[in-house]
Amino acid sequence: MSAFGRRGGMGGGRPSFGVARPMQGGAPERAEDRGGSQFPPIEADPLPDSGEEAPPPTETPAPTGGLGMDAMARLTERQNASGEQGNSRSEGFESSIHRIKEQVLPRLLERVDPEAAATLSKDELAEEFRPIIHEVLAELKLTLNRREQFALEKVLVDELLGLGPLEELLADPAISDIMVNGPEQTFVERKGKLELANIQFRDEEHLFQIAQRICNSVGRRVDQTTPLADARLKDGSRVNVIVPPLSLKGTALSIRKFSAKPITLDMMAKGGSMSDKMATALKIAGASRFNVVISGGTGSGKTTMLNALSKMIDPGERVLTIEDAAELRLQQPHWLPLETRPANLEGQGEITIRDLVKNALRMRPDRIILGEIRGSECFDLLAAMNTGHDGSMATLHSNSPRECLARMENMVMMSDIKVPKEAISRQIADSLDLIIQVKRLRDGSRRITNVTEVIGMEGPVIVTQELFKFEYLEESADGKIMGEYRSMGLRPYTLEKAKQFGFDQALLEACL
Repeated sequence: MSAFGRRGGMGGGRPSFGVARPMQGGAPERAEDRGGSQFPPIEADPLPDSGEEAPPPTETPAPTGGLGMDAMARLTERQNASGEQGNSRSEGFESSIHRIKEQVLPRLLERVDPEAAATLSKDELAEEFRPIIHEVLAELKLTLNRREQFALEKVLVDELLGLGPLEELLADPAISDIMVNGPEQTFVERKGKLELANIQFRDEEHLFQIAQRICNSVGRRVDQTTPLADARLKDGSRVNVIVPPLSLKGTALSIRKFSAKPITLDMMAKGGSMSDKMATALKIAGASRFNVVISGGTGSGKTTMLNALSKMIDPGERVLTIEDAAELRLQQPHWLPLETRPANLEGQGEITIRDLVKNALRMRPDRIILGEIRGSECFDLLAAMNTGHDGSMATLHSNSPRECLARMENMVMMSDIKVPKEAISRQIADSLDLIIQVKRLRDGSRRITNVTEVIGMEGPVIVTQELFKFEYLEESADGKIMGEYRSMGLRPYTLEKAKQFGFDQALLEACL
């Protein structure tokens, strides 16, 4: 018998500023006098004595000689841009559907058994809701067309079983990040650019309930006593939650979505994130058990790169991944993901990444993969790389390969491990084989800018050599950054390691 037969009573942009252009001069020049063909020809302004009418002077003063007029105009436009266009509430079809939902939802809940509803899928729940929604609309004397009825059903099902307004954004494959700044404002990232989303939350309580639903689904909690939480969605997307009193605009959610289709190194090469030779070298690095650190800024694609690189791991190897919030999705059959645990209300029971790394060494892993190095666990990972766990990988926040090495030294020194700096540097030089630097450029594209080998020590300095590098050339008219991937033509220091797996010749050809 359907559980839905129980009846209740009748009552109760920011504007675009163009792209970088060469500064314009105020007088005509010959093309050969302008430093070659790097800059396009510039139309000269008419001179007062040429018989042409001179244009009226602009209000914005330009620097002496007329240089930088275009750049200054864009700076002025940016300064005058309104900062008030930050409300994602809008009027229109979606707004009217949400207003009807607020009237229908309380009466619908009177007629539904929540326990029975929780056992059904979204499609089954929509089928059960359809006749009940018609009854409620008749009671409220509301008439909807077919499109409005379907939209209302979807909104109601998302509200009861999903994440409310977020479901629409999570279903959009073009969106890579969702940033909720309180109930009034939601931004999304599409193709590396931020834009205001057209969704709305009822109020702060509505948004807070959705945040709690996300955290509770993975055994985490968020409230005023623990106002920070890291969680994940069912599809593996990472979620960070921060609630008042720490967040002054209301509950804030940051959701990092991941592609439903796993991205491979070949796909990244076709998409322009690296060259074919770089892809070949990185495939060999993954298959030949090089110890790799992927370095980059926030949102540069470190986790995506780590997932792609892990595709080259032998299916016969036992792989352990250790993260704060599980994001990695390896395709290997013998993969065991581990996740940290925060402290309870009494401040006890916390399990850190370092605890998991120490425990993982007793679990007979072939490789240990850390989602991100943040502290003293760096020393334990370096020890693992030197004790029979070749092929271990990790990500780290830094802006260059050299800064990556300095950060690793600092993280070990900041821990309670009393080791001289020279010994730490030598440990890093002996353990690490490759640093892959990824970067998100200002046009939104993500590229591998450096592939650097760690060779060894020369005095107190860690010696490296660059195998590949991305060189910036110019910017196209539509704002796309143009550049080329250069092989530095150096013989790889890791050639002996690749030779053990039969990839030495292929690695040499890729790097030369």
